[in-house]
Amino acid sequence: MPNIEPKTRHPILLFVLLAWALVMIAPDLWRVVQPLGSYGFTANNDGLISNVQGPFDALADSPAWAAGIREGDQLDLSRLECFPYDAVACGNALAVLGGRQFVRPGRPATFYLLPTTGQPARQVALVAKSEPANPFERFVVALDQIAGILVVLAAAWLVWTRPGAMSWGFFLYVMWFNPGQIYGFYALLQQAPPVLLAQNAAECIAEAAGYMGLILFVLRAPNDKPDPRWRWLERALPAIGVVLALGLMTSYGNLFDYRTENGTRAAILIGLVVAISAVSILLERRRRLAPEDYQRLRWVIWGCLIGLPAFILAELASTTTIFDTAWGDFTPPDDVIGLLYLVNGILCLFVFEAIRRERVVSVAIPLRRVTILGLTLSIPALLLHHEVEYLQEHLAIPNWAWLVVGAGALYLISRLHEQATHLTDRFFNRELDRAETELGQELLNASKPAEIDRLLADGLFSRLKLTSAAAFRLNGTTFSRDGDGHGWGATAARTLSPDEPMLEPLAKGAPFPICDAHQGEPRLPPGLKRPILAVPAANPVRCFALALYGPHVSGTDLDSNERAMLGRVAGQAAAVYAELESGDLREKVVRLERELSEARSHPGSKPKQGA
Repeated sequence: MPNIEPKTRHPILLFVLLAWALVMIAPDLWRVVQPLGSYGFTANNDGLISNVQGPFDALADSPAWAAGIREGDQLDLSRLECFPYDAVACGNALAVLGGRQFVRPGRPATFYLLPTTGQPARQVALVAKSEPANPFERFVVALDQIAGILVVLAAAWLVWTRPGAMSWGFFLYVMWFNPGQIYGFYALLQQAPPVLLAQNAAECIAEAAGYMGLILFVLRAPNDKPDPRWRWLERALPAIGVVLALGLMTSYGNLFDYRTENGTRAAILIGLVVAISAVSILLERRRRLAPEDYQRLRWVIWGCLIGLPAFILAELASTTTIFDTAWGDFTPPDDVIGLLYLVNGILCLFVFEAIRRERVVSVAIPLRRVTILGLTLSIPALLLHHEVEYLQEHLAIPNWAWLVVGAGALYLISRLHEQATHLTDRFFNRELDRAETELGQELLNASKPAEIDRLLADGLFSRLKLTSAAAFRLNGTTFSRDGDGHGWGATAARTLSPDEPMLEPLAKGAPFPICDAHQGEPRLPPGLKRPILAVPAANPVRCFALALYGPHVSGTDLDSNERAMLGRVAGQAAAVYAELESGDLREKVVRLERELSEARSHPGSKPKQGA
């Protein structure tokens, strides 16, 4: 793991690692157009053949089955050694050992099988055959690759904009542990076995650096500050990473005629230990953080709880035979494995949001939406998977037509997700809607502008459980507050000028966030009570007042539904302000007309003072 100093970008190192990560992911996008090939069997790291159908729909389509290879056959690892080096033998070993593998279509290979019960030692020649072009699996591959590219770029952006050990640790993790698949990249490197051997060594280093990067990230998140209680572990990470990298390299002992299946499983299960350790550290640290940082860390915790197990399951399923048990083969199909990789992207998304924002909304909101997305995808995806197989079998539909079908299905699923999210938000926002209704009625009953000020401040402060709330009414050319306001101390500003840089968006008449850059101008409440949202009570012609709101007392930000509600309430307040002002003007006009009429009736009388 490279030595990362705080507050430095190391641009050359960043760009090199970013380029390497993208080069590994990008070739698999070609699988969406042109599938890779397979010999039709799966061999674990011991050389034991556990599956002879591979990605093909029927056994008869498998080259391995057609050549007489059966489950339980054993590859002769002594004929697949890379040392002493033989280009053909080493290339064949790298192409088939280690679980699910893909090669370029048409690639020939010769394998030697050890004698088994009823079968002598034999030699089998195979030619790789293109895997079936299942549009649903292609769709999953496209999602994986796009998600992988995006999360790697997002992690690199965090390093560039927020340089430090925390962002570097997360980038090192994402560089290897991302939703993108790398079968296409490895299939290309099979043409040059020495290069692929070097890539495998670099893979072990990158994987160990990724694990240590994750631990470094959770030790410093969300503010990139070292935790004194865990400094000992942070100092030990480089040494642990070296040991782990050496252990991961032993999984390639099958290239030296050693059986390494159990070692490979153990190496991958180390990821489970790392995941448990990461979550345990986060749980221990969260209670010692400020409320807003505590909420950001909750995003990271939930991202780890969802993303890390999904990635580990996908790795075990694709690189080992751990799910092939005496009770049956429970290895998930390729499309399910691809979806598991995709779920790992949730961790990257949650971390990205938690780091780039000073405050986050309640983590329950994205969890709710992710759950809805999973439900809206699962049922249509299951139906689509079976329908596609049926249509492929009975209809000669060209590949370009499947792209149109996939685009249409994606549009329908997105619309279904949008409607489901809307209905769910309405259900969970019932209390918010009730508060809006009550405030609207109280505003209509207000008889003085001061009552409206109180409702904009006190009414919303208590109902939304905010840290601060204050209403400033326009008085001449400045906004001023009559009341003290919740969370606004004696030293806080009592007047606001529309010319303040902080209030520049005021002219638009819509709610706008208060940027951190304007924290000191004018005098605002400090810390958690500092306002984060300004809501004008305005109509298209005039602004009557300005309300400033802080975050929730729990430390969470105001979500989009709450901000929209505050805007609607402010719009009602503006209408009532205008009506009260209009009523006052009407009373003055009536009084003046009455006095004028009296003056005309009694020419010698003087008008009343102040008329």
